[in-house]
Amino acid sequence: MDFLSEHQPEMLPGKRQLPPTQGVIEAPHGTTIVAVTFPGGVVLAGDRRATMGNVIAQRDIEKVFPADEYSAVGIAGTAGLAVEMVKLFQLELEHFEKVEGAQLSLEGKANRLSTMIRSNLGMAMQGLAVVPLFAGFDVDRDRGRIFSYDVTGGRSEEHHFAATGSGSIFARGAMKKLYRDDLTEEQATTLVVQALYDAADDDSATGGPDVARRIYPIVTVITEDGFRRLTDEESSGIARSILERRLEQPDGPRAALL
Repeated sequence: MDFLSEHQPEMLPGKRQLPPTQGVIEAPHGTTIVAVTFPGGVVLAGDRRATMGNVIAQRDIEKVFPADEYSAVGIAGTAGLAVEMVKLFQLELEHFEKVEGAQLSLEGKANRLSTMIRSNLGMAMQGLAVVPLFAGFDVDRDRGRIFSYDVTGGRSEEHHFAATGSGSIFARGAMKKLYRDDLTEEQATTLVVQALYDAADDDSATGGPDVARRIYPIVTVITEDGFRRLTDEESSGIARSILERRLEQPDGPRAALL
């Protein structure tokens, strides 16, 4: 990134010159991303819908990517710029490891991503914002950690759980009710899918599990053993169990008491 900034800055996402426009540029946007920690690691997950205004631009977009062996990035915001930024971030971490012979600390990775988001501020001012969620396993502290960002690159460490994107307010509410300090890995993965389902129930830009098209949330787990993405069979199994419970009680468990 430093090399490009010096020699060909126009190749960086945040340095490109856009033609003058009136209003906000219409481009596919991705939401919603959620993360939750559990003893031994962290889970990062995202829905599969990208929207462009009131139109569904893509139903099966990938929003969660491995950054390296012990960390991952979930993207929200302008999809094209976000994916490009993630690829550049992956390259930066790989380059650092090859040059230094050691991995950058989780804190260092979070700071580096903050710098990259800040460099995109010009684009964000024109409506092309990128607001990722970064999560990973800190080998020095032996626990999972979550970092959230704003459009200016401001970084905050989140405790227990976090969400970003248009459906984040609904997902956060679900996680607040379901989170416990002693979650198992299986319970944590179920929790994030439940939170995405609740977000999709109230936010039109968030896509819920699509059984007909066999499109399910992307769920990743990062522990001391490294990054792992749940298979489609595992994700679909969690989603189907949640759907079955909702068919029995469509308005939630309180409906049974009325």
